[in-house]
Amino acid sequence: MKARVCVVGAGASGLCAAKHLLGTGITPVVLERATTLGGTWVYTETTGYDAHGLPIHTSMYKSLRTNLPKEIMGFPDFPVPENNKSYLPAKDMLAFLQLYSDKHDVTRHIKFNHFVKLIKPRGDLWDVHYQNLIDDEEIVEEFDYVMICNGHYNTPFIPDVRGMHTFKGDVIHSHDYRVPELFTDKKVLVIGAGPSGMDIALEICSVTKRVLLSHHLKEKPKSIFPKNLVQKPDIRELNENRVIFTDGTCEEIDVVFFCTGYLYNFPFLDSTCGVTVEQNYVQPLYKHLVNIEHPTMCFIGIPYYVCAFSMFDLQVRYYIKAMQGHFKLPDKQQMYDANKAEFEDRTMRGYTKRQAHLMGPVQENYYKSLADEADTQSLPSVVTMIRDESSLRFLHNLQHYRDDVYKIIDDKTYEIISNGRTDIISY
Repeated sequence: MKARVCVVGAGASGLCAAKHLLGTGITPVVLERATTLGGTWVYTETTGYDAHGLPIHTSMYKSLRTNLPKEIMGFPDFPVPENNKSYLPAKDMLAFLQLYSDKHDVTRHIKFNHFVKLIKPRGDLWDVHYQNLIDDEEIVEEFDYVMICNGHYNTPFIPDVRGMHTFKGDVIHSHDYRVPELFTDKKVLVIGAGPSGMDIALEICSVTKRVLLSHHLKEKPKSIFPKNLVQKPDIRELNENRVIFTDGTCEEIDVVFFCTGYLYNFPFLDSTCGVTVEQNYVQPLYKHLVNIEHPTMCFIGIPYYVCAFSMFDLQVRYYIKAMQGHFKLPDKQQMYDANKAEFEDRTMRGYTKRQAHLMGPVQENYYKSLADEADTQSLPSVVTMIRDESSLRFLHNLQHYRDDVYKIIDDKTYEIISNGRTDIISY
């Protein structure tokens, strides 16, 4: 009998999981609470809660363009269609995911408007409780495997800032940002200089009186910002309508705007699943992927600062090979030992617990470890090369780095056209 597999979510990782399952002859049940596929790539002007009283999933703002070039945004066997630009608007990426899903016959297997309420192990099986949001029917279905693909850009992380309770202005998280007009004639404190923090801080400068960009980047961005944007250090405290920074400077502000990232959140997992999240460290996962307590459950897409769609593809291929017995996962103790060793190594290199799933400079090692263990195709070095190059250009030329155009030549070589100059980069 073929395995019964539940895929939670029809964003990029869920579509990838379903595509590969179908390719091996397994017909998955894909549960998606929204009316359309695409997950975080779906734009809506609505914030807060949807028509069913559920929190709005997407964090997409209206002007968003990819912060990585399309040449490394596709799947290994399904690239983003040719375009004379490398950085694309969100609607193009959503159209790409729709194309990917349709081409691989995934779309017709998605149960839209189906909300997962509870996942609970029962012996070697899984009971998945979900609700049809259209007719309120409650369904319980039994599965052999569960692949969690619900994304991690939907539950805002808001750090504890001293004096926050005294602040008299507005407070917003980037999850609820859509258009800059919200900040017209305001003095805005932006906390965080990740991709969304930098992008949005620059965008709102067009309507604000003043933007204070607070961050603790080790390498200060060399980007030239508008005159009404000032970079500041971390915050010491808030006090009614003022912010005091760690360098002792103080400014009046109208809005605190958190661009501080997101929390991993799996509200549908019963405690008996054995999964916990502490300081954004999801445990116990082998290879950031396999639930050590119940290896018939996996999580696709946990690592960040990666080449996301390509990584999803590799993780899915790894897990399906294990599922089908092409290789054997280590036993429970070996997986725990490997997990502990990796965390200790990260700690020695200065990573915090909150950075337990951050890849960045070590992403290629992660890809290789998955590929080697599963005896499957890894990701070409050119993918991480372009990602690293693009990330540097983002930091130091924020206003113009999206004008660059990339072309992959082979697995270790790419071309970049920037400011009319063409360079060939080899590994």
